[in-house]
Amino acid sequence: MSRHVVIIGGGSSGEHFVGALRRLDADVRITLVERRLVGGECSYWACMPTKTMLRAPEALNAARRTRGIVADDWRLDLNAIFDWRDANASGRDDEGQLEFLKSQKADFVRGEATVVEPGLVRVEGKELRYDELVIATGSEPMIPPIAGLAEAGYWTNHEATETRSVPASLVILGGGPVGCELAQFFARVGSSVTLVQRGERLLTRIDSDAAALVAEALRKDGVRVLTGAELVAVEPERRFRLGSGELLEAEQILVATGRRPVVRGLGLEELGLEIGARGIAVDERMRAAGNVWAIGDVTGVALFTHVGKYQARIAAANIAGGSARADYRALPATVFTDPQLASVGTVSGEGLIYSRWELESTPRAYTYQDPVGPGFIKVALDPARRVLVGAVAAGPEASDWLQQLTLAIRAEIPLDVLLDVIPPYPTFSEAIFFALQGLEKQLA
Repeated sequence: MSRHVVIIGGGSSGEHFVGALRRLDADVRITLVERRLVGGECSYWACMPTKTMLRAPEALNAARRTRGIVADDWRLDLNAIFDWRDANASGRDDEGQLEFLKSQKADFVRGEATVVEPGLVRVEGKELRYDELVIATGSEPMIPPIAGLAEAGYWTNHEATETRSVPASLVILGGGPVGCELAQFFARVGSSVTLVQRGERLLTRIDSDAAALVAEALRKDGVRVLTGAELVAVEPERRFRLGSGELLEAEQILVATGRRPVVRGLGLEELGLEIGARGIAVDERMRAAGNVWAIGDVTGVALFTHVGKYQARIAAANIAGGSARADYRALPATVFTDPQLASVGTVSGEGLIYSRWELESTPRAYTYQDPVGPGFIKVALDPARRVLVGAVAAGPEASDWLQQLTLAIRAEIPLDVLLDVIPPYPTFSEAIFFALQGLEKQLA
């Protein structure tokens, strides 16, 4: 009899794992368990709907500041935006994903999974015995214990990406990528937005220069950005009291203060796993214990869809008999604000040298909108090895043209080779070449 692999969690990571394992093993029995919708957070309430929501306001903003376009009387059609968003979220229907599972000869069980004992999972009364267990339960919004918040009611990214109306006023709690992206969207479609960030700056995991550009852009869009501020209580009639004593009033509040791994109530204590505040500890092969593996947000390594899919491929390769190991040296991340931010690797560390190039000094900027907006590329080099270790970019579609540096860092391509690569003209990619030349001058 063929081995049986059970996956708990059918989000992006779990779904991707099914395809990855089936490509490597045509005979293994696969069962995917999901309590909600196959495709998960990214497909229905995060990546796809939020990026769709941001697109039309960004395009209109770009048109209004582009020479040769008269767009003063242009406007946004909110119903059309929300229709487009819902279409890109498959109408929050996972029929297409279920067809994919069938095409991969994978069984599917919808319901809450509980580990009864090693080797046995129970789902709504149905028992599933497994040879290998993959935990891909993802993460969920982390709600701070603020007095009166639960009683008043609040949005998370779920409600924000399902709404068909725009609140007249909105308080957003949290200045990370989700808070910043949704602050820009709701401000650009007419809401009076106040962004409350406990830290001293926005986007604390992003380069401070890049984060400052986003803060400036949000303020230009009319967002009131409060840093070093803390919400301490929600009072009747949706009044929000800050630690400073200031009282904010808003029609709605959106909580975007981070996420936590979904590990509770699953019976995982039966498996002898190491579970901390960030999630399930795994080794380089994505093994959590014996015949138990974990992938995606639940590992706490990096809460990105692309990282979860990468981990899924690593786990699948090892379950199929390989010896794959995860390597996070060139981990890319993007914040889809306007300007867009993209980063890879690290741009801070002792002994590194740096170079920065402004996008406005790149020929592509002359042919773009007026102005192209503030933006730059910053690269970090290990001078001893003459290889890049990190980069950050801010500007139009930065995530796309920075990706060449993801490869450069991962493959440890020497600086001399990178300088010998021919960048297309005129593109924003040329900014990378100019920044690399700055490194070369410092090494001379």
